Amino acid sequence: MIPGACVIRVSQREPDRCWPSPFARAYDERGRLLILNRAQRLTAARWVIRASPELDWDEPHDLDLVSGTLRPAAVGYAAVDGGC
Repeated sequence: MIPGACVIRVSQREPDRCWPSPFARAYDERGRLLILNRAQRLTAARWVIRASPELDWDEPHDLDLVSGTLRPAAVGYAAVDGGC
C-alpha cells in the first residue's frame, strides 16, 4: 500500500483542519517522512482506525509495519532505538 514505509502515524485530525478527518503519515526505516497522496493518506488512516475502533483516536497512534504493533504516538517519541 505504501512502498518503503516502516511506520504509519494515524490520527483523526489533519494538522491544518479543525474538524475530524482521517489522516496518516508514513515514515521510512530512517524516520524520514514519505510523501503520500490524498488517497493513500485516507485509505491507510481508515484501514487502521476501522481495525482498532476501541482505541482513543483523539490522540495519534503509530502502526509499526514490521512488528504489527499499534501504540500511542507519544510512546514512539520516548523510544530510544526508534528503528524498524
